[in-house]
Amino acid sequence: MIRDLIPLIIRFLLLVAVQVILLNNVQVSGYVNPYLYVLFVLVLPVKFPRSAVLTLSFLLGLIIDMFTDTAGMHAAATVLMAYVRPAVFRFYAPRDGYEAEAVPGIRSFGIQWFVIYSITLVLIHHLALFFIEVFRFSDFMNTALRALISTGATLVLVLIAQFLLTKNRLAR
Repeated sequence: MIRDLIPLIIRFLLLVAVQVILLNNVQVSGYVNPYLYVLFVLVLPVKFPRSAVLTLSFLLGLIIDMFTDTAGMHAAATVLMAYVRPAVFRFYAPRDGYEAEAVPGIRSFGIQWFVIYSITLVLIHHLALFFIEVFRFSDFMNTALRALISTGATLVLVLIAQFLLTKNRLAR
């Protein structure tokens, strides 16, 4: 149990640090805002208790909010992402279901499944985040475009992280 908890804490802290120190300073014309911290929620084990996923997602979003002074926007979007995660798992479930210890990733489910799964959850997160940020539908197309472009940028970073973290394991 403790053995599984330590990598989780390290991943949490590392993703927060990368987001706060590096990625919060990346903005291209206000349209590209990569949010790599969502990778933490994406790769939590499939059978991880839902209450724990929601709690960790809230804490993750709240910490990002504290560093970016965004008053709960990231917490709300990250909790929404965590809330719909089980439905996304059911929707994209393999024919024979998931193994009890399965961890979503390229290594476990393949690149096609992971990309579709990631796009779905990251897009939900980004749409929620950007619409909460503008808090109006009058700029619907502009906000949706920002969410789509940022989803693409985030997905590229998520895939790079997946390849970097699984490269040695794939070679075995």
